[in-house]
Amino acid sequence: MEFIDVLKSRRATRSLDKINISDEMIRQLAEAASLAPSCFNKQPWRFVFVREEKRLQKLFEVLPRGNKWAHKASMIVAVFSKKEDDCMLGDRDYYLFDTGFATNHMMLRATDLGLIAHPIAGYDKEKAMELLNIPPDYVLITLLIMGKKALEFNENLSDQQIEFETSRPDRKTFGEFAYLENFPESL
Repeated sequence: MEFIDVLKSRRATRSLDKINISDEMIRQLAEAASLAPSCFNKQPWRFVFVREEKRLQKLFEVLPRGNKWAHKASMIVAVFSKKEDDCMLGDRDYYLFDTGFATNHMMLRATDLGLIAHPIAGYDKEKAMELLNIPPDYVLITLLIMGKKALEFNENLSDQQIEFETSRPDRKTFGEFAYLENFPESL
């Protein structure tokens, strides 16, 4: 797939079907993340890949009702980091920014592999960290819900979620987010 096609086809859809995620796929996802830039190459990101069904079932328990669609996931990737593992220059802590780079690299590779990688913020952070054995000095940033795009809408989707599935949301125009020379000048 051409890179621009990967970018255009990446979507955080919710209608998922189960797919076997192999060790090789996990290695490829991790490799893509490892190639992300980071401040002084500190690579502050950490990931736990959960695909074993019993562990997934336990992890589903930390999700609220609004994320019930995620119970169709083939794998969940916990994304976490801590401030001390990356650059801290003045009041700028880079760990979230750099971990975001690595997460995006992983999401784009997932798209290239034919997977959906949907980051969520709706989960019980403390319970998830406990289940995954993540020490309390780390910040659990997101859970990536992964699976194969379903051909039909899953029964766990709300009407609003189905509406979001049917078309790509509008993107802001260049002048709404990009500026030339200084803010708020735009093209």
